[in-house]
Amino acid sequence: MSNYQDRWQTVKVNVEEGIAWVTLNRPEKRNAMSPTLNREMIDVLETIELDQEAHVLVLSGEGESFSAGMDLKEYFREIDASPEIVQVKVRRDASTWQWKLLRHYAKPTIAMVNGWCFGGAFSPLVACDLAIAADESVFGLSEINWGIPPGNLVSKAMADTVGHREALYYIMTGETFTGPEAAKMGLVNKSVPLAELRDATRELATTLRDKNPVVMRAAKVGFKMCRELTWEQNEEYLYAKLDQAQQLDPEQGREQGLKQFLDEKSIKPGLESYHR
Repeated sequence: MSNYQDRWQTVKVNVEEGIAWVTLNRPEKRNAMSPTLNREMIDVLETIELDQEAHVLVLSGEGESFSAGMDLKEYFREIDASPEIVQVKVRRDASTWQWKLLRHYAKPTIAMVNGWCFGGAFSPLVACDLAIAADESVFGLSEINWGIPPGNLVSKAMADTVGHREALYYIMTGETFTGPEAAKMGLVNKSVPLAELRDATRELATTLRDKNPVVMRAAKVGFKMCRELTWEQNEEYLYAKLDQAQQLDPEQGREQGLKQFLDEKSIKPGLESYHR
C-alpha cells in the first residue's frame, strides 16, 4: 500500500485496493482552493499518475464540503496586491491541476461531491471523467454575488456539461441547486444519499479499476478530444487511437475479447467485459 501520510499540507491521499482517495483538506475553509493547495495538487496528480498501485483517482473534500471554490482572501485579495508575474504563476498553477492535468489524466477519475461545491470548484468537478454527488450537496455559481464573473474555466465547464439556458440561469442569478438537480441537468452522473456516497463511489471506481487500463485511457481521452474536432478529423484521430491502443496494450485485450466471444463463446461483450 502506498504511504503518503503527511506528505502534503492541504491534501490527504490514501491508496486502497487500487483506488487513490484524494481529499482536499482545508475543512475550516470549506476546502477553498488556495495558492498552496493548487501547487500541492499538481504534485499530487503527477505522483499518483506514476503510482502503479493506484488505478483510479477519486477527488473529494474533507468534512462537509467538496470545495467552496477559490479562496477569496489568499487567491484574490492577497494576490491582487502582488506583482503581475506572481499573479500569472498563481493562475497557471490553478489551471494546471484543475484542467490541464485532470482533464486528460492517464487514469480514470471520479469527483465525489460530498457537500458544498461552489464557483471555481466546478472546473475540477467537470475535468474529472465521472461524478457522483450526495443528495444533500449544494452547488452554486455565486461569483455574480461577489461582483465578479465566473473565472478560470468555470463557464467553459458549464458550457460543456449543462444545457445553455440552465447554465446561464445559475451563472446570472447566483442561485444554488442540489445533488439531484445537478444529476438531472447532467453536471454529475448521479446523486445518492450522503450515507451511501462513499460506497456508491467505491463501486464505480472498482468497475473502472477492473477494465483494461490502456484501452480505458484511449477511450476516455479519445472522447474528450473528439468533442473539439470535425467529423473527418475524428475519423482519423479515433482510428489512430484504436491502432495505438492495440500496439501499447500488453494484455492484447482486443484479441482476448474476440477469442473469448468467437472461439470460446465464454462472454457476451455487450453485457460483460472479457476475462482479463
